[in-house]
Amino acid sequence: MLLTLSTTHQPATDLGYLLHKHPERTQTFALGFGQAHVFYPEARAERCTAALLLEIDPVGLVRKSARQGGAFDQYVNDRPYVASSFLSVAIAKVFSTALSGRCKDRPDLVNTPIPLTITLPVLPCRGGETFLRDLFEPLGYAIAAEPLPLDETFPDWGNSRYLSVTLSHKVRLSDLLSHLYVLIPVMDEDKHYWFGADEVDKLLRHGEGWLKDHPHREQITQRYFKRVRKLAEVAIAQLMEGEDPDADAELAAKSWQKLAAKKPVSLNQQRMAAVAAVLKSHHAKRVVDLGCGEGNLLKALWEDRFFERLMGIDVSFRALETAKKRLRVEQIPLHQRERLQLMQGSLTYRDERLIGYDAAAVIEVIEHMDLNRLATFEQVLFQFAQPPLVVITTPNAEFNALFPTLEKGHFRHQDHRFEWTRPEFQAWADSLCKRYGYQVEFQGIGFESPEVGTPSQMGVFVRQEERQ
Repeated sequence: MLLTLSTTHQPATDLGYLLHKHPERTQTFALGFGQAHVFYPEARAERCTAALLLEIDPVGLVRKSARQGGAFDQYVNDRPYVASSFLSVAIAKVFSTALSGRCKDRPDLVNTPIPLTITLPVLPCRGGETFLRDLFEPLGYAIAAEPLPLDETFPDWGNSRYLSVTLSHKVRLSDLLSHLYVLIPVMDEDKHYWFGADEVDKLLRHGEGWLKDHPHREQITQRYFKRVRKLAEVAIAQLMEGEDPDADAELAAKSWQKLAAKKPVSLNQQRMAAVAAVLKSHHAKRVVDLGCGEGNLLKALWEDRFFERLMGIDVSFRALETAKKRLRVEQIPLHQRERLQLMQGSLTYRDERLIGYDAAAVIEVIEHMDLNRLATFEQVLFQFAQPPLVVITTPNAEFNALFPTLEKGHFRHQDHRFEWTRPEFQAWADSLCKRYGYQVEFQGIGFESPEVGTPSQMGVFVRQEERQ
């Protein structure tokens, strides 16, 4: 398998410094599945080209796969000839310094966009040229792609799923290598190795600065993990961390704060106070916070000795690490450790640890779920865990009309899958009550507009047998 990387940056031979590979030498690197060779077909001041030639041992690949229970059982396959996850691994191994954006001899050049052209003679792409363009055009690449026939001697057979591709862009070398590292296996929708949670960190590290804002980030993430849903959910959640969907709500509510002649209180503070008040009014001393994020609610409840046992669950490992720091978990005395626990987990999987709490809090979480998966969450919470009390808050879409920077039809947060009006939220809540035996009351959170209500809305669900 061959990849070439060319530049016309002057002097073009600076490419050797960026790649940490001397243009006058051929270098060979041993890999677990074969060898990688780096050489320069041309190295002139006007133009320089580096080539990465990947030699995969098909016999050794099958034998190793058989020993480890892998997927390769045929000596004849396409892996030695196509750009696949093997190439991504080779890029990470052979060009590790360039990928990380380091260059001792040309430090200024590392952060300089330079004209670069990549050629991939045989690229498997499930989705064809359209998907290729969906991936690379938003990143600014010019693309030339030619479909390869199944067999040149039998043109009637049509084209294969392989493309001959050239990508051109004025971009930092480290960014280009990161794009290739992530997107090559995405196009192939396959990986040659087993992967686990550490693969999330790899995706976030190599996707930093571009993946979060990519219009197809969800499809990229799902295919990167070979549609392993749980890992894709973790990655998406961590990608979207740090954004504040309340920012426009705060701005829109300033006039109400002034009219009320009160000291400004953030919407998040009002939300936490409202939820805590509901929990206390129902004597819920043991609370599980589903989708606890960075621990805002847990911190508010932890500081109130009324609450005897708190559990926070979130899909994002990074958010939980932040919550640990915010709550100073490591400093909690041993005799109080059982009062607070944090756990990584998905809200759409049944877990025995969810059972036994007086209440479940679901604060600004449901709007991050796909509507077709909301039903699974409903079953986990209302049918499986069945807490006596459930408190759910979610944005009020009607209030969005007051946001000065939000375009009509857009959501407050780019990871929101939906935002409901008050009637829509109430209709959903009423249907839950009928199916699972709860009763619900509704409250608004935040400063209220007579026309569109409050920025956040809350449903308080009480299991009917608890009222008897």
